[in-house]
Amino acid sequence: MERVEVRKVKKEIPVETIPGMNCTSIRLFGRLRAECLPELKALVKESARGVVVEMDEVTLVDVDVVRFLKDCEAQGVQLRRCSAYIREWITRERETAT
Repeated sequence: MERVEVRKVKKEIPVETIPGMNCTSIRLFGRLRAECLPELKALVKESARGVVVEMDEVTLVDVDVVRFLKDCEAQGVQLRRCSAYIREWITRERETAT
């Protein structure tokens, strides 16, 4: 049975981490802002195996979070169930960076 760990990022945003055989899933919820990034970066970094970020419960992000997600993808992190507006924003950030 998988162990699910629920944390609070910046006291108001719950995050679930689910270690699996080949990867760790990190499920994000709610509104994500720049002040959450140090803890989110630490979560991704401490997951030594592949990382999957589940985003179906994310409702709002700011530009710093979008840039973080873009960088995560560039490093091989999978973003799953990312809303269309966030996906489009990540794509635009990627295009303007080149």
